Amino acid sequence: MTPLRRRCLLTGLVLLTSLTVRSPAHATPGCVSSEPYVSGQGGYHTYRIPAVVRTRRGTVLAFAEGRRNGPGDSGDIDVVLRRSTDGGCTWGPLTVVAAGHGDTRGNPAPVVDPRTGAVVLVTCGNSGAVTEAQIMRGQVPPARGRRVFVQRSWDDGRRFTPPAEITAEVKRPGWRWYATGPGHAVALTRGPHAGRLLVPADHSTAPPAGSSDTGREARYYAGHALYSDDGGYTWHLGFVASAPDGVGDVNETSAAQLPGGRLYFNARDQYGAARGHRLDAYSSDGGTTLDRPYAPQPSLADVPVVQGSLLQLSGPGAPLLFSAPSVPTARRALAIWSSTDAGRTFTKLRTLSGRPAAYSDLVRLGPTTVGVLYETGTAHGFDRLEFHRLTSG
Repeated sequence: MTPLRRRCLLTGLVLLTSLTVRSPAHATPGCVSSEPYVSGQGGYHTYRIPAVVRTRRGTVLAFAEGRRNGPGDSGDIDVVLRRSTDGGCTWGPLTVVAAGHGDTRGNPAPVVDPRTGAVVLVTCGNSGAVTEAQIMRGQVPPARGRRVFVQRSWDDGRRFTPPAEITAEVKRPGWRWYATGPGHAVALTRGPHAGRLLVPADHSTAPPAGSSDTGREARYYAGHALYSDDGGYTWHLGFVASAPDGVGDVNETSAAQLPGGRLYFNARDQYGAARGHRLDAYSSDGGTTLDRPYAPQPSLADVPVVQGSLLQLSGPGAPLLFSAPSVPTARRALAIWSSTDAGRTFTKLRTLSGRPAAYSDLVRLGPTTVGVLYETGTAHGFDRLEFHRLTSG
């Protein structure tokens, strides 16, 4: 290891091993955490599937699925939003960004365009009368199945354009299930593809001809990415992971751009035969192809089958962060891990609490401050969405 590499490594370790829960400088004094969404309030039975970004003006945008009639993944579901102008201590009124009107709208994947400052939001939807299982079995016509949409805000998240469908651009014929993220997407800031907006995603395929499978089996999940090089106006399909093999079943995926410019992907393994529940991969060409197939990530063996979030911090030796529950057999005890070797290994830094917990999303709030929006509760992991700040030093 070179002296420069050693100094960068030590800098990253000092920064992140000192993470504590405290108020950032721009937040209300004494503010440690807040609850932007509480299930049963605001006209919704349950709030789930957090996604969060910080705009160019410093506003924190907390997206979620507002599930009107129950906690399930299907039915009447809207994509909702609350804004915070004080670092996540207090929140403005709830607004509906993408209304289901009885159908399902969800899987928010927001990103801030680094060239214009616009907030670009990619979501998915389907008929509220169908389920994921029916879609995976091929029992749902395309018009009622999974479709993909994009929206844009030019005024710091106050208003969004109506959803514009991009399904034909990013979904191959024959794919059944389709899910963006969920969680924040990635804006590339380095290398030949700087300015690219990239959304990690997953899908399912149909069984081969003559198979006795229905398509509902977990081995038909696979990963892919979609990207835009013009601020979200036109979209393209990037890499598509190799055919499902039942060893690693790529499901919900997060991504981050590493300091050297490569992309790192970390995905939920949907009950594949590989040890552990996380898979990862890299791309050196902006998500067009993968450097290698998805492979198990053994240093995250404590994570159960669940979505997780990535965030690459900036600065010399700055680490890559990962958030997820930390009990292998249960969704509870949300924790933060860090990697100082570009995602090859992760070390757990701290556990926020021992309570039930599920999905999460990380956001950078300042030079030494990180926020995490996550599902948690007392009886189960989606009583509410909490927002916590972690500050080094």
